[in-house]
Amino acid sequence: MSYLPFTRPTLDEETIAGVAEVLRSGWITSGPQVKRFEAALSDYLGGRPVRVLNSATAALEVALQLCGIGPGDEVITPSQTFFAAPNMIAKVGATPVFVEVELLSRNLDFAAVERAITPRTRAILPTHFAGLPVDMAQLYALADRYRLRVIEDAALAIGSRWRGQRIGSFGDLTVFSFHPNKNLTAIEGGALVLNDEAEAREVETLRFHGITRLPDGTRDVAFPGGKFNLPDVNARIGLGQLARLEEFNARRRELVAEYFRRFPTDLPWLLPHPGYAGEETGHSWNMFAPLLPLAHMAIDRPQFRAALEARGIGTGLSYEAAHLTTLFRRRGHHEGELPNTERIARETVTLPLFPAMTPADVARVCAAISEVLS
Repeated sequence: MSYLPFTRPTLDEETIAGVAEVLRSGWITSGPQVKRFEAALSDYLGGRPVRVLNSATAALEVALQLCGIGPGDEVITPSQTFFAAPNMIAKVGATPVFVEVELLSRNLDFAAVERAITPRTRAILPTHFAGLPVDMAQLYALADRYRLRVIEDAALAIGSRWRGQRIGSFGDLTVFSFHPNKNLTAIEGGALVLNDEAEAREVETLRFHGITRLPDGTRDVAFPGGKFNLPDVNARIGLGQLARLEEFNARRRELVAEYFRRFPTDLPWLLPHPGYAGEETGHSWNMFAPLLPLAHMAIDRPQFRAALEARGIGTGLSYEAAHLTTLFRRRGHHEGELPNTERIARETVTLPLFPAMTPADVARVCAAISEVLS
């Protein structure tokens, strides 16, 4: 039986042929395909300016720089997220203020967010976990009340909707990821959705060495920008993926429905949030990550994952607790600060989910789980 990874990108022949055309064109770094990709993303998001970068991590760093966030500032963020967001907050010299998440949604607990706001708070950086949007009404009500910037980590949420509106089509700054394990891939890459063309021009400077051109044609640098530009090869893949994004996300929802239908119920699993009532299609389902019922199991998580691996089924972990990494332990963080986050970090396991899967693949995973735990 073939190996079933926990994720795999779907690349069609038209996209592969398009990459060959880019390679033959002689222009393979940032150029016309990047402009096309940015325009297509902008159209998808209702006309907002979009600039692409070589990763979502770079987009997060540039977003923080765009907001003028640096030493002495605080940014509220979950610890239940990939490491990129807190790492970039620390990299620009600011302090990530970790707050708790709700256990079911794994998204920010906004009561905890409000308690964490201080005079030094400059921004809120939430993660739309697994494609389930955070409560956008609460998020922006808090941001408006305290005059804070918002940088949405929507790395897992391209195509997700809140009350009918696509994430990224409204609000403040939004970051998307195009890593191979995302709903839309460009091999590597990211995007930053902006409020106006002035911000977009500043991002163009920040993503390419901080360079500006002077009237006489020479160049100048006023800020030490990075080199975060996306090559045309990647942009061409992104264009092919964007054309099929709604199809991919619909397929993910079908597979998740199959997971919910077939999942073993003899042990008290905590399954993922199914999506908001009446708006289930707003969840783009980047991943399916239940919490293991470890207290009721005779094996631990590494043994569970190894048993599935032995049956040809790959798994992942989404996510370790960022505040308990060496970097942030050195800054005084410790176990017991965020009980929900730490429970998720102990018990989470990411199961296979990608558009090329079939209902039979889901049945295979569920049957293997039953067999392992029996």
